[in-house]
Amino acid sequence: MKHAPLRGRTALVAATLLALAGCAAAPARLGEPALRDDVPLAGLQAPARADWPAAEWWRHYDDQQLDDLIDRAMRQSPDLALAQSRVQGAEQSAQLAAAQLGLSVNGSAQISRQRMSEHGLIPSRFLGFTWYNQADLGVQLQYDFDWWGKKRATMEAALDQAHAAEAQRSAAALAIQYAVADTYFGWQADQARLQLADQLLATQQRLADIAGLRVRQGVDLPDVAQKAQAQLAAVREMRVALDGSAKIRRATLASLLGVAPATLPELHARPLPKIARGVPADAGLDLIARRPDIAASRWQVEAALKQTDAARAEFFPDIGITALAGLSSIDLDKLLTAGSRTFALTPALHLPIFSGGALEANYGVRRAQLDAAVAQYDSTVLAAAREVATQALGAEQVAARQHEQQAQLDAGQRLLASAQARARQGVRDIRESLGAQAALLQQRDAATQLQAQATSTDLALIKALGGGYRRAGETTASSSPSANAGAPSHERH
Repeated sequence: MKHAPLRGRTALVAATLLALAGCAAAPARLGEPALRDDVPLAGLQAPARADWPAAEWWRHYDDQQLDDLIDRAMRQSPDLALAQSRVQGAEQSAQLAAAQLGLSVNGSAQISRQRMSEHGLIPSRFLGFTWYNQADLGVQLQYDFDWWGKKRATMEAALDQAHAAEAQRSAAALAIQYAVADTYFGWQADQARLQLADQLLATQQRLADIAGLRVRQGVDLPDVAQKAQAQLAAVREMRVALDGSAKIRRATLASLLGVAPATLPELHARPLPKIARGVPADAGLDLIARRPDIAASRWQVEAALKQTDAARAEFFPDIGITALAGLSSIDLDKLLTAGSRTFALTPALHLPIFSGGALEANYGVRRAQLDAAVAQYDSTVLAAAREVATQALGAEQVAARQHEQQAQLDAGQRLLASAQARARQGVRDIRESLGAQAALLQQRDAATQLQAQATSTDLALIKALGGGYRRAGETTASSSPSANAGAPSHERH
């Protein structure tokens, strides 16, 4: 009996040495990854915009039809419903991870009727019975000390994934809003061009009729009539293409709303909106907080970092304790008596002595996932800069073309007025004024296309600026050390 304390101390020393050996083999704790806190937009040649897009940015176009379409899309879009289901799934995963922390208490109650073997270790004839009852009531308490933070890191990673899913849902909502607005204004542009095409068609028809009459009277060669008919056919072809484009856009709108084209509300033609150009002056710093895809990417980095911490904690010993209290009896009448009490207290130590390289491989996988998340974040930031710069410069190019186009329109208007005056005075026949009118209608069609392009570019710029997204609880980029990302703080737990 004197050797028992010595054997106990030896076992304790051996367990301690093994635990220390496991700790020594663990990889070093990672620091915070270096992430960009600004978007490379320095030197962008674009005017300053008054402010950032509002949360419901489409309402500044003052178009009730567009408001109704986007409201319906937000309620009915299957893509948005799918994104929302991902958010709910991520939230449930976070709750599941949180439920595994701390103390767990389980109760049990069972009763069984059993027969003992007559040829077992203790034959039933020695006990005087073969059949007996076994009843058990108990409560089990289990607690994992989680000294190395493995479960806590797993829970925080799940929370970060839930935050990333919410940001991705915002990105999906922005994509749907943009698609609805872009398709709607494309339809409005088709309607405006169809009106011009009808006017041009009528003008070309008159020119073709006059050409045919002059050929029949022998004033002009037949080629003149053929040329007029070819120009008339070209206008008809353009009108057919515009009408088809408008129908396709209606079908696209119905798809975005998740309804059949027949149930899409009737749309009415409206003038295309006026566009205000430019980007916010603080876009380089504040854009990270305004883009939901960047916020989602940054949450993914945080989640990957926590998962790496959890993988690192696998190298350390787990210490837990289990306690059991209950009643157990083979005599049901005595189950609730003091003599049926049972108690157990079981400390447990799990030592990762040899895993065949599984721990190292798991940590390597998590580390690779972290590196991929960081690279994805940097790629997302650079893509955001490229989108903003491309759309801002594209808007400037369209504005410059519109300025030159307006000069052509003014000149065409003056030419038409001069031709009409000469026709009224009898100096020239009506063909000159009809030709000038056709040229002016073609210039107006080109101007409408430029205005449609300006509207589409403005929508793309709003989307590139984040479409009014803002992480909850943040105000400006300069008001919080981590606000310039619109993403998680890098405080470690």
